[in-house]
Amino acid sequence: MSRTLPDAGPPTPSGAEAHYRALEQLYASAPINLLFRSTLSLDEAGRSRIDFTVEPASFHAAGAAHGTLYFKMLDDAAFYAANSLVSDRFLLTTAFNLHFTKPMHEGPAFAEGRWISGKRRVFVAEARIVDSSGEECARGTGTFLRSHIALAGLDGYAPA
Repeated sequence: MSRTLPDAGPPTPSGAEAHYRALEQLYASAPINLLFRSTLSLDEAGRSRIDFTVEPASFHAAGAAHGTLYFKMLDDAAFYAANSLVSDRFLLTTAFNLHFTKPMHEGPAFAEGRWISGKRRVFVAEARIVDSSGEECARGTGTFLRSHIALAGLDGYAPA
């Protein structure tokens, strides 16, 4: 007689992997993302990717994406690249420089973030936006400060 064991499903993430999945959940739970539909992916420490679609609802009067969309995606990508290195506290943006290089028009795009420096109190990370043609549309660098806000105390942050 053979017995079939129940399917346990995929293994539960632990350590850094659990932290990345919890940050992705935190991002998805933020009310602002109801206005800016997007998906965060964290695959390794110090790197992030946000996939989004530029929609006419985000256009300024001249028919291209408004700067708020650029800032939001660049800040979030840089922020999460930095916060992927910090598993106990929420970081806060203290400064952000943004450089527009090309108008974004309707269609898919992504922002990718990369940690540059800092591992204690202040972190520096950069991000760039690439449109569906593969061209860079904007680039930014942010400074992020370790806050007193515990990640574990935030409703959307739920490590496995």
